[in-house]
Amino acid sequence: MNMIDNPDQAKRLARAILSDVAMYNKDKVESGIKNDTIFDLLKEELEEGRQHFLSRVSEDINPEIIYGTAVVDVLIKRAGKIESSIW
Repeated sequence: MNMIDNPDQAKRLARAILSDVAMYNKDKVESGIKNDTIFDLLKEELEEGRQHFLSRVSEDINPEIIYGTAVVDVLIKRAGKIESSIW
């Protein structure tokens, strides 16, 4: 399998992975946003997604930054409608 070296393709992959994490863990996402514990509750899922992402993406395009940005965009920003003391 070829490594992804296109930043746009890497961003799409990161978003897809994190969309799956969010979809399969709706209760954890909601609880984590409400109680400001999302990273604790999803620690294993986020790490599994991160490892999968890093196995597919070239180091040349800063995959850690791309994945981290996708975490915020997909898990945090999309949960903006959930009532929480963090906003």
